[in-house]
Amino acid sequence: MINSIFNICYFIGLIVGSVIRGVYARQYKQTRIKDARKAGLDRLLRFLPFLGMFVIPLLYVLTSWLDFADYHVPTWAGWIGAVVFALALWLLLRSHVDLGRNFSPALEIMEGHSLVTHGVYHRIRHPMYAAHWLWGFAQALLLQNWVAGFAMLVSTLPLYLVRVPREEQMMLEYFGEEYRLYMSRTGRVIPRLWR
Repeated sequence: MINSIFNICYFIGLIVGSVIRGVYARQYKQTRIKDARKAGLDRLLRFLPFLGMFVIPLLYVLTSWLDFADYHVPTWAGWIGAVVFALALWLLLRSHVDLGRNFSPALEIMEGHSLVTHGVYHRIRHPMYAAHWLWGFAQALLLQNWVAGFAMLVSTLPLYLVRVPREEQMMLEYFGEEYRLYMSRTGRVIPRLWR
């Protein structure tokens, strides 16, 4: 019974996260792109987390195909997963709000793009990726299955390893020394609390 509650927590969070992204994706479609770094690999890498956060968890909950990989954590650990998931959703929302019209799901510079260094970006350069890492950790505690639970962490890793260096290179090319200074005082996905 308690695992069902954690599964429900996960899917409520998934819906909330989807609504957050949907609102800003619609806003993004109304923004003009100034510079785009298109790559076929990028589209695949952006699709992988969708598998890890949506498709595989649905297979786990709606079928018995992944039952062989179930594990159990103490109830308190599941509740920690729910709290971490709420934190991940808050960070995802704040990241979108703080970016505003600068948000792009692809490697792009928008017209009128500005370097955002306020809000959650004050101490961390990639809070959306941090939100996805927190989401993945929470998923492992909520969906207690070796495949479904860790699917988000595994599917986000290739995107993070390939995309973040390319994003930072693009920002260095566009913002130059201003971005270099910003990098020196912020953490990549873990907030830098000191200078």
